Amino acid sequence: MKTDHLKHSQAKENLASTLGVKYTTHDFPVNERRDRLHEFINREYAKVEITPPAINDNLFNEVTIYPWKDLRLSSVRSNAIGLKRKAHEPNLYSQDAYFLVVLVSGDYRLQQNGKEVFLQPGDMSIYDATLAHQISCSKSFEKLIISIPRAILRDRFSGVEHCTAIRIPGNSGTGAIATNFIRSTLNQTNQLSISEFSALSDSSLDLLTLTLATIRPEKFNLSNSHSLTLKRVKVYIEANLSNSDINPTIVANDIGLSSRYINTFFKKEETSLMRYIWRRRLENCRNDLLDPTNIGDRISDIAFRWGFNDLSHFSRVFKQQYDLSPKDYRQKWIFKNSNEI
Repeated sequence: MKTDHLKHSQAKENLASTLGVKYTTHDFPVNERRDRLHEFINREYAKVEITPPAINDNLFNEVTIYPWKDLRLSSVRSNAIGLKRKAHEPNLYSQDAYFLVVLVSGDYRLQQNGKEVFLQPGDMSIYDATLAHQISCSKSFEKLIISIPRAILRDRFSGVEHCTAIRIPGNSGTGAIATNFIRSTLNQTNQLSISEFSALSDSSLDLLTLTLATIRPEKFNLSNSHSLTLKRVKVYIEANLSNSDINPTIVANDIGLSSRYINTFFKKEETSLMRYIWRRRLENCRNDLLDPTNIGDRISDIAFRWGFNDLSHFSRVFKQQYDLSPKDYRQKWIFKNSNEI
């Protein structure tokens, strides 16, 4: 444990001085390499199972990670290996990303969402790191990986979920331009300052989204995708209304989208994310006030149950919405129902 902490500290110093953080299995005894590699990949990329070469001595993997503004650029050299992520395994928010792969040499087989793609050197493909996938490389290979947070990519490009596990040729068109740009950027890391390197991140995203547009299905229904996303956000909100701390940042982080992007959906409904949350809280409070099974509940109990933590604020916004204070609203309902009996 102490050795691991020391290596982590050294990596942080290395990042500050040389931009990239390097990891290699050669730093460990042969009998520890598989476990160490498994630990590294699970921490830095995604939780996967590893199938190393039949001969343990041949297990070799070397990775250099370059923080790239909001992205990460990784250079990987490895002997033959297989990686598999199961659908039921949980993911960390920090790993909630799409991985774009550029194959430099060797072979690469990727499976996800019932699709299978075989890459040749120069080709690219993208996959969702949080979903089940399988990667097989039958011989030594080199690749580059760009880790793109889900929220950032979805802000720039709708329908990315339809573009996974599809080959993007690297020998022509925008695929060739994007591949050459990424490889050239990596090759020049020793000549670039941190600020120069960081500034190239946005340009790479522009190229990648332009390239992904060439493989997005023609029948992709943008409005349907937006509808499903909005439904997912609303389901999340319903499950978390009682959390008084909920705010656009928390919702965005947990959903994996930016708050600005989420608000574009609610804007079409002539509201905002927070106004929708307040409205749903008020509607639930109103329903509880009218529910005979809650007749013994104090108004403050009902307000706190649905995420209000300030009773005077609750009373004020409730009256704005329903023209009566919560107390008067409940009494009016009781009086009406008693007269009907």
